[in-house]
Amino acid sequence: MPAFFSELIAILSRAIASGMPFLYGSTGETLTEKSGHLNLGIPGIMCVGASSGCVAIAAYAGSVGGLENGNPFLCLLLSVLASVSGGVLMGLIYCFLTVTLRANQNVTGLALTTFGTGVSTYMISKVENADFVPANKFFTYSVRNAVGHNAFTDSWFGELFLSYGFMIYLAIIIAVIAAYVLKKTRIGLNLRAVGENPATADAAGVNVSRYKYVFTCIGSGIAALGGLCYIMDNLNGNWEYSISEIGWLSIALVIFTLWRPNLGILGSVVFGALRILGNSNFIRGVDKSILQMLPYLVTILVLVVVSMRNRRENQPPAHLGQNYFREER
Repeated sequence: MPAFFSELIAILSRAIASGMPFLYGSTGETLTEKSGHLNLGIPGIMCVGASSGCVAIAAYAGSVGGLENGNPFLCLLLSVLASVSGGVLMGLIYCFLTVTLRANQNVTGLALTTFGTGVSTYMISKVENADFVPANKFFTYSVRNAVGHNAFTDSWFGELFLSYGFMIYLAIIIAVIAAYVLKKTRIGLNLRAVGENPATADAAGVNVSRYKYVFTCIGSGIAALGGLCYIMDNLNGNWEYSISEIGWLSIALVIFTLWRPNLGILGSVVFGALRILGNSNFIRGVDKSILQMLPYLVTILVLVVVSMRNRRENQPPAHLGQNYFREER
């Protein structure tokens, strides 16, 4: 295999792994925005999702006398459930403030990000002596490890498609399911109606508040998994407080993919590639700080192009960011 091709496959493989946390965040935010809510609290939600999952791992390890004595499946299950639960709880807080109390969505989202970052710092400080690195092998146990190394799994195909842990594949599955629900089901139709014109949806018998609560909480739970994926798959179980950066890029990815979860799969790989290029020597002669700005610059470019074309299907929900007052119907 030519050296250039091998390096390209290696970068694509890293881009897929690096991009999946974005996919979790953008899929969750897309579902939230389709209900008409702009949740800028995604960075904080991802922080809470990561810390909740890590605390669950620490608690389980303590209960069995170390992860080496535990059941890998149970450890993964508890961690994922804790992460989703943390995200759903944050989503409930956001919904209570914006749907029930009708607080400003932008301010609430930013407050949630600050709150989530602080809560995650506190939670991790309570288990600061816990070692999350051993759990990394559970999260990164790949298809290639499961079936064994051979000529097929060690080929470029195996490296590109079979060398990831379960959370990478789970992100893609969730995005595909979300895209199907939005486009092919009555629930998706009702959700899009709530985001476009809640008064009309309400008049048609759709429970607007219920849809906003349910899908904002589901979206928050999905986004929370992005934080856990980032810690366990990208950072190999080493805790870092840079998760909020992933959250902001996830919100940008929603715009980049035109509010379509299926396009988010490709978009997340692009964002993952742009992100790792800033830390690699694959492109030479360009300042790395410029490369690190590329995801944001590309998002702005897409937003400008989409605005100029002004096609309805490529625009955000018409009622995005606006609270719904039933009395004003």
